[in-house]
Amino acid sequence: MKKVLLALTAVAAMTGSAVAADLGARPYAKAPAPVAPVYNWTGFYIFGGAGGGLWAADTTTQVTATGACILCTNQRQGGSGWYGTVGAGYDWQVNPTWVVGVFGDGQFGSIKGTIQDQGPFWAGDIKMESAWAAGVRVGLLVAPNVLSYVNAGYSGSDWSGTTLVSTFNGAPVGTHTDGFTRHGWFVGGGVENNLNIFGISAPGWFMKTEYRSAFYDRKAINELVDGTNAFVGRDITFKPWVQTISTSLVYRFNWSGAPVSARY
Repeated sequence: MKKVLLALTAVAAMTGSAVAADLGARPYAKAPAPVAPVYNWTGFYIFGGAGGGLWAADTTTQVTATGACILCTNQRQGGSGWYGTVGAGYDWQVNPTWVVGVFGDGQFGSIKGTIQDQGPFWAGDIKMESAWAAGVRVGLLVAPNVLSYVNAGYSGSDWSGTTLVSTFNGAPVGTHTDGFTRHGWFVGGGVENNLNIFGISAPGWFMKTEYRSAFYDRKAINELVDGTNAFVGRDITFKPWVQTISTSLVYRFNWSGAPVSARY
């Protein structure tokens, strides 16, 4: 029995030495690196947010009947204020780097400024009360979950009327203007990122910050008599340019990540 135990011990020792020698002859195998997810930007999304805006408008004064200028030197009027925005869109991720999409949104608030007719020294405050836009965007994925994009499209805006007052003492002069709508086009751009980058577990939630510049058609704003709405005979021409910047919370309905080998 003692001989058997000695033999088994010797075999075990030789086996261990052989295994150790084999391991020493080979480098240790490295564990496979974790596969980074590639995110899917294709899908429908909605958003809502708020921001601030400025408008500037080139103005003159003209004859209502003929359009001939009365005060022909251009004046640049302006305004500022805040607004809220809501919208929706759809994106397509065409390859690992580029995203294209379509969207529509609306804005509501008060971006307020002054118009004036310096012939009789009248002025009044008007504001852009709402606007809408429909357009396209093209984006570059600067990181798998961060999109930098530019956009452009068609836009409409609604402006309030105003009571005209004397620029000397602020008293009403018995005339006013009505509200109106202008249409035009816009260009802009922004950055959209998944909120997970801030250490928050929010798979479908994003934040985007966007700048937009909208250029609207010229409008001849009629000066009207209070009570009768008869034409005074003078118009204030108004061609607005509106700049806005907003931050919105975005929800993507099909946001998901997948290993590289499972995509493209």
